[in-house]
Amino acid sequence: QVQLVESGGGLVQPGGSLRLSCAASGVTLSNYAIGWFRQVPGEEREGVSCISAIDGRYTYYTDAVKGRFTISRDNAKNTVYLQMNSLKPEDTAAYYCAAESITTVEAMCAPNRGTYEYDYWGQGTQVTVSS
Repeated sequence: QVQLVESGGGLVQPGGSLRLSCAASGVTLSNYAIGWFRQVPGEEREGVSCISAIDGRYTYYTDAVKGRFTISRDNAKNTVYLQMNSLKPEDTAAYYCAAESITTVEAMCAPNRGTYEYDYWGQGTQVTVSS
């Protein structure tokens, strides 16, 4: 059974940092582009950052997180990370990771795509930025 499990969320003060992890079981994550998405109740899901398969040479960041967030992958650990620095209250959301086998990072992070369009989807981890 394939599972993507997110971890690393929590409560942090503005300006703080968190590192989210997306760990996979039952699937070789390096064969997939991986994306991080976030959603606030009542709002549309947003593609935060995506990284290409294999060596992760291509990355995408939504404008709101450029310069603050960094996506990376460790294929030996079958895990993708999202390092989040200089966090702001508007970063508060549930964060999800997803895997897609044939895509570009821009397409993977594009808005208005249903979860069914991705090969695998995690259960999410909550990030709350508040003083």
